[in-house]
Amino acid sequence: MNFTDIDDTSEHATHTAAERAAAASRSTWVSVGINVVLSTTQIIVGVLAKSQGLIADGIHSLSDLVADFVVLFAGHHAKKDADEDHPYGHHRFETAASLALGALLLAVGIGMVWSALQKLENPGSIPTVHITALWVALIAIASKELLFRYMLRVAKAVKSSMLVANAWHARTDAASSLVVSIGLIGNLLGYPLLDPIAALIVGFMVGKMGWSFAWDALHDLMDRGLDEAEVQAIRDTLKSSPGVLGVHDVRTRKMGDMVVVDAHIEVDAEITVEAGHNIAVAARQAVMRRHRVLNLMTHVDPAHRPDKDHEPMAAHP
Repeated sequence: MNFTDIDDTSEHATHTAAERAAAASRSTWVSVGINVVLSTTQIIVGVLAKSQGLIADGIHSLSDLVADFVVLFAGHHAKKDADEDHPYGHHRFETAASLALGALLLAVGIGMVWSALQKLENPGSIPTVHITALWVALIAIASKELLFRYMLRVAKAVKSSMLVANAWHARTDAASSLVVSIGLIGNLLGYPLLDPIAALIVGFMVGKMGWSFAWDALHDLMDRGLDEAEVQAIRDTLKSSPGVLGVHDVRTRKMGDMVVVDAHIEVDAEITVEAGHNIAVAARQAVMRRHRVLNLMTHVDPAHRPDKDHEPMAAHP
């Protein structure tokens, strides 16, 4: 999950790990409650109404429930302070959770596709569904879309890619319920093949989203850096700090939803070591205040003034 998926205004940059964990817990428990009701209703009505599409959608909602508990588990561990074994903290629990969510979605999607293909191999066995299945699917669309909007708002407020992933999981549920509704309408109009076709489409949608989340999380675990725009914003903050004459070799790596930065700053070569240190401390504080930076390691380099670099050599007697 890229940082560009989250509103990056500096006013939200000061949320503590505890605040973000609390927001994650609140929104996720709301999701748990909705998914318990939806998954139970969809699977039971899907079986009674003979709709494979609605059953598939119910299993998708059930996977949401598992995903919610993964988020709660990760949020609990991510808020822990740094310790001897984890000097940078436990922020990557969130990245690991996003990887787990992606793997879960991918597995669920593959299972849905396989089940739908088996049904399509024997179209004569596809029954006409009961209209109750359609009403349940329509209610699911509305519920999941509202849940998505609520969770995404919370995720952006606390700048959590894990919560963004979980929110978009809810949006895929809304989209899948829409596809299932179309399949159910077709089945009721005399086109029974549309119900398993809807289940097949839902399976592809879920699998694709799972692959996307897992791939992004895997790259983050391999120390993927920020995009150039965000790196430039950090570079500009450093350059604007009093006493900093130049900035180079800025490197970043993600640590959950936070960032670890290494940078070389240039200061006047003729000032004292203490003065150079104070400039570096002030620059670091500015970056930590304006950006979601967990730690900034600065290397102070001497910057010679141009008039000093090009002074003519004195003539020897």
